[in-house]
Amino acid sequence: MHKKLFLLLPMFSLMASQVWANQELRLRVNRYIEIRSVIGKVTYQQGKTARHAHVGMRLEKEGDRLMTDKNSHALLMLDTGIGFLEMSQQTNFTIKKLQTSKDGGKITDLKVTSGQLHLKLRSFEHSSSQLRIESPAGIAGVRGTEFGLTVSPIGRMGVATLRGSVATIAQKQTVYVNRGFQNFVIPGKPPSIPVPLRNNTELSISILEQIVNQRAHIKGKVDPVNSVAIENRPLISNEMGIFDINVPLAADRIVSVNVTTPLGKHQEYKLNVP
Repeated sequence: MHKKLFLLLPMFSLMASQVWANQELRLRVNRYIEIRSVIGKVTYQQGKTARHAHVGMRLEKEGDRLMTDKNSHALLMLDTGIGFLEMSQQTNFTIKKLQTSKDGGKITDLKVTSGQLHLKLRSFEHSSSQLRIESPAGIAGVRGTEFGLTVSPIGRMGVATLRGSVATIAQKQTVYVNRGFQNFVIPGKPPSIPVPLRNNTELSISILEQIVNQRAHIKGKVDPVNSVAIENRPLISNEMGIFDINVPLAADRIVSVNVTTPLGKHQEYKLNVP
């Protein structure tokens, strides 16, 4: 039997909140998420105080925030030993809730506003344990699966499932993303039809030229579930994965384009503008 992962868009969040509010009182009991490895520049922030993150550091409070810079990564372990979270570069991650219910269930709510997160979780043994990830596109509820997601500047969420199943729900339509498939969700639209998992960072360029005022015109295409950044700035692609942008042109005439899949595969391209 497949484990299910439910992705609820904002229109459902109020109803879900009312249901959860009627559940048992939840208590905080020494919950934490521990940093197990750090590569590059990773910043920990609590309130207005920020400092470099290090191995062994524990995120314990609601509002604790972790941010990865360019070419930086972090591996996090849940205190329950249920699994790991891998943060890719340029990802913004915040703890919303770390609690324990009266019957011993572990309640973990996280928020990812940008970037890419890959989760490897075994099945929860306690019936009331749950892990939810909020993004601008919706909420992903996890009870034992392996999947990845990307979050774009417009809130689009790309989902790729390696184990288990994901139910993406929007505009009164439900689309299941089973193991070995991927799809994406755009706020205000139904989920896309799942296609076989590609994990492909290919970039296709149709226009690459200099225009006025030392700027470059670039039009290209990527897999629509992927995130794209030009010169470290996230950009918006349409539901076909097509982007069309003008960017400042440096003296060396090189433009850097980064493509990241929901599973964390990353490719950097150096475009030489003619």
